[in-house]
Amino acid sequence: MSSKESAALAETSPSGFAPVVIPEYLQKTYWWAYLHPNAVRIFERQWLVNLILWGNFERLRDAALQEMGEVITGRVLQVACVYGDFTEHLLRRFAPDAQLDVVDVAPIQIKNLHDKLKDARQVRILQQDSTELHLEDGSHDAVVVFFLLHEQPADVRRKTIAEALRVTKPGGKLIFVDYHKPVASSPWRYLMVPILTTLEPFAMDMWRGEISDLLPAGVPVAKIQKQTYFGALYQKIVITR
Repeated sequence: MSSKESAALAETSPSGFAPVVIPEYLQKTYWWAYLHPNAVRIFERQWLVNLILWGNFERLRDAALQEMGEVITGRVLQVACVYGDFTEHLLRRFAPDAQLDVVDVAPIQIKNLHDKLKDARQVRILQQDSTELHLEDGSHDAVVVFFLLHEQPADVRRKTIAEALRVTKPGGKLIFVDYHKPVASSPWRYLMVPILTTLEPFAMDMWRGEISDLLPAGVPVAKIQKQTYFGALYQKIVITR
């Protein structure tokens, strides 16, 4: 590891707070995908992440990024590192004075993102739990959560949504892209059930309700927009504060 990478990694844990603990559900359920030393070597392949989403990775990535504009200004938060080139494409849209914060609970994922980024001058990568962000209220102009919610138990998912909304600036956008219940005529409605129940045990929750139903009570939002893709197997929810 270079001295530059070592310095950046030294800043991943926020000062003044207790060390970040990797959640039990992540250790038990997703150790093979995000925590094992071989996980990055296996899954950090653009063709593979695209295959996992049945060829829709680029379409969904670009749909999320387009919500922030062709040129992105201000301060953006990405909740969780993402396999594939999501963060690289996000940074390509950044104005010179824009700032990206990325939070993830797993040190191996933080190290992987540092390794992927060729130019990290506008980036901070912080080791934080999505349910307890050490960031100020309304501190970010846009917050994006790309395929994280389906990997979390219901109580964790609710807290993640509340924290993401809390740090979104009034007038800013909170963008979720994740799984959704396919339409009845879609073959994916039936094919995905054994896949998700076997490999993604919390994902079927995304078929049973709306992300907007999990918003914390008493927090006003200006607008909620929803769009579905690929026979409604995937969804994009944009919440404007």
